[in-house]
Amino acid sequence: MKTSQSPQFTVEELKKIATDAGIVGAGGAGFPLAFKLRDDLVDTLIINGAECEPLIYSDYYLMKKYLDDIVRGAQIIMKATNIKRCFLSVKEHTASSLRLTQGQTLGEGVTVHELPNVYPVGDEIILIYETTGRVVQPGCLPFTAGVIVSNVETVYNVKRAAEDKPVTSKWVTISGKVPKKIFVEVPIGMNVGELLSRFGIKVPEDCAVLDGGPAMGKLIDPSASFIRKTTKSILILPEDTPAVISKTASTAHILKKASSVCCQCSMCSDLCTRALLGYPISPSRTVRAVAAFAVDNPQDYLSAQLCSGCGVCELMACCQGISPVTLMTEIKKTLGANHIRYSHTGPNVKALSQREYRMVPAERFKSRVGVLPFDQVPEDMGELDKAPSRLVLALSQHIGKPAEPVVKPGDRVSKGDIVAKAAEGGPSAAIHASWDGVVESVDEGPGGKITIRCTEGVR
Repeated sequence: MKTSQSPQFTVEELKKIATDAGIVGAGGAGFPLAFKLRDDLVDTLIINGAECEPLIYSDYYLMKKYLDDIVRGAQIIMKATNIKRCFLSVKEHTASSLRLTQGQTLGEGVTVHELPNVYPVGDEIILIYETTGRVVQPGCLPFTAGVIVSNVETVYNVKRAAEDKPVTSKWVTISGKVPKKIFVEVPIGMNVGELLSRFGIKVPEDCAVLDGGPAMGKLIDPSASFIRKTTKSILILPEDTPAVISKTASTAHILKKASSVCCQCSMCSDLCTRALLGYPISPSRTVRAVAAFAVDNPQDYLSAQLCSGCGVCELMACCQGISPVTLMTEIKKTLGANHIRYSHTGPNVKALSQREYRMVPAERFKSRVGVLPFDQVPEDMGELDKAPSRLVLALSQHIGKPAEPVVKPGDRVSKGDIVAKAAEGGPSAAIHASWDGVVESVDEGPGGKITIRCTEGVR
């Protein structure tokens, strides 16, 4: 594959471009790209094309339609950071569908790396190990292993930002119990319910709606939820599927089950994907400690910060319906609120020898979480070209400080205009209008947002 010459920026120039364009991690928690970029200590860029969770085909379609642009985006990052090698890491079945092969050269310094069809191979810690054989040590960031990881869409956005095109849209898979699975480019800030109605999709009474994948996605009310920079999919799933049931139980209920029905089999620890990389994390020990209110070993709580939230412990391992991942998440929230961080003091960890025999096959995972019947490649609907009624743009669509509004009610804005600038002094990213319109309101309080009434019309 041949690509044209990519523009050259210094790392500081690219950081500013990424911040001003509003580029954040498009496939996970939304970490602002600028704060990953550095021109020292790193020698490898990994483009995360694993599309980790079932039913989601957003990155698949982006690679199918815009692979040249993705490669150019990667090369822009490589030049700025002095990185000489880059891997586009995709699952074996995705590589086959896209007619990519292991070691195939896509452009200068960019090659294909095939990943096993397992869950959750898209977790960046696991991705780094599978791609490079390096283990990011517990509590450390990827750059300490010499690696920068960016999602396919994030890298594509870098190429667009180099052409002065900010982040204004998301490529979203709509799937699950719907008549037709679709892939569509959607303005950021569009109401989810309005988006579904555009395609005649009604949520059945026995179904729930998720923003994200079946394992790590969040239950949402479509009438009150809006497309964010981190939205990859909108899934409509029956309420009786394990994927949905796991999200409806309260922490108090899970705690009661942990203290009464845990059979202490430790299977959750045996299958923990981070533990298999040698991380000192044991969901079974943490569950027992929480259930017994035990505080004699603080590591049982501190190690919860090493949890990726993949849900294997609950959805694949536990035979008693306990959710270790929920308890781990609550512990992480409490530790974070008190500014307590895990610190690894032991020797460097290594992947366990039994790891390859305990990885979770992707097809088996789909079956266990109850989504296998809905797994179909969606139809590409292109760009949504009719105006939404309004946009609701959250000021915090990323990890770090909320963006700071630069508009006021009554202001007219055009698609691509900055409506909130990146905050100073920490990770942040700008927010842009994703359609022409008039600012209705600006709320800078908790959960701050900017509401824009869109101008009628078709793009």
